[in-house]
Amino acid sequence: MPTYDYKCLECNHNFETFQSMKDEHLTECPECGGKVKRLIGAGSGPIFKGTGFYQTDYKNSPPAKKATPAPAKVEKTTTTKTEK
Repeated sequence: MPTYDYKCLECNHNFETFQSMKDEHLTECPECGGKVKRLIGAGSGPIFKGTGFYQTDYKNSPPAKKATPAPAKVEKTTTTKTEK
């Protein structure tokens, strides 16, 4: 059952109440009996249960690039002749 926020237009009293979505809006302030206005709420955020929630869990990753072979590394070696 959702929670709705209300504000009294006469005494500025803010309150919240649990109501079914099918129920009529409240019209009277519980403090002074004045007219109330239902406020628009942001709602609740997502609730993560369990482990393993990562940034990559909910979207497709970009296709992997093909690996290009690295150029061969040429090593210069020096040889010395030894005389007998």
